[in-house]
Amino acid sequence: MRSRWGLTIPLTGVPLPAHRELVERLPDLGYTDVWSAETAGTDAFTPLVLASQWAPSLRLGTAIVPVYTRGPGLLAMQASTVAELAPGRFVLGIGASSPVIVENWNAASFEAPFARTRDTLRFLRSALTGEKVSEKYETFSVGKFRLERPVDPPPSVMVAALRPGMLRLAAREADGAITNWLAASDVPRVRGEIGPDVELAARIFVCPTEDAAAARGLGRMLISSYLTVPVYAAFHEWLGRGELLAPMHEAWAAGDRKKANEVIPDSVVDELVIHGSPESCREQVQSYVDNGLTTPVIALLPTGGDPFDQVRALAPRR
Repeated sequence: MRSRWGLTIPLTGVPLPAHRELVERLPDLGYTDVWSAETAGTDAFTPLVLASQWAPSLRLGTAIVPVYTRGPGLLAMQASTVAELAPGRFVLGIGASSPVIVENWNAASFEAPFARTRDTLRFLRSALTGEKVSEKYETFSVGKFRLERPVDPPPSVMVAALRPGMLRLAAREADGAITNWLAASDVPRVRGEIGPDVELAARIFVCPTEDAAAARGLGRMLISSYLTVPVYAAFHEWLGRGELLAPMHEAWAAGDRKKANEVIPDSVVDELVIHGSPESCREQVQSYVDNGLTTPVIALLPTGGDPFDQVRALAPRR
């Protein structure tokens, strides 16, 4: 499987149009992919539409689009549109997301996440080929839907997966698995669930600064915000960090967010958030690949430095 090196766009604090100069240079720097995210900033597709025109050799991916916040037909249309702009170079990453994003922010019901993800995957597999789909799935029904502009080849579809059930679904029915918030030492366990030949992508949080205290402070805020979400809490319980993170969960449940940050061990922060010199950070990202990750996707955390310079410094050795 081809070695890949990805970057999350857009970068924090950088206007979307200002990315053009950087994105155009990414292939020459050794980057193969750009991946978007979707929480409460840009949507997942628009940055990739721009990147498709700025750097026609890059592979483009969403990591991830929630399966609840768009209807199945609209999701297929948006995926097919980007795939038309980047033939053979677009990966649609889908996943359940979280109750906060789905229910609190998008007024949808977060029910049966495994089944909804599986059903959406199966619908997309059919719809993206141009097939007319009339199907009653467990979590929704579709009647006589057919894309007017299917593309050949259809885009790949990958699934966000954190634990064995979803990882096995990704390996069995999708083109790969996307994961998040894991250490390099966790990769073999995740890889063991999907087998050696399935693409495994992961967003890796990178804070290129030698101010360890500052990096850990930012890392703690991110960890307490993310890993208290039930699906991530269960993920790290499965990975073996349950005892280490128990004090954080107790403080968070009591409403003491300051204490929740303080009780996260340095060792956990250092495992989950890469920091140090750009050279050290690059080597730490490479350790994920050495442990079985196919596609590292760098998520650059703000340090006050020039993010474009940092992206250049984090490029893979060539």
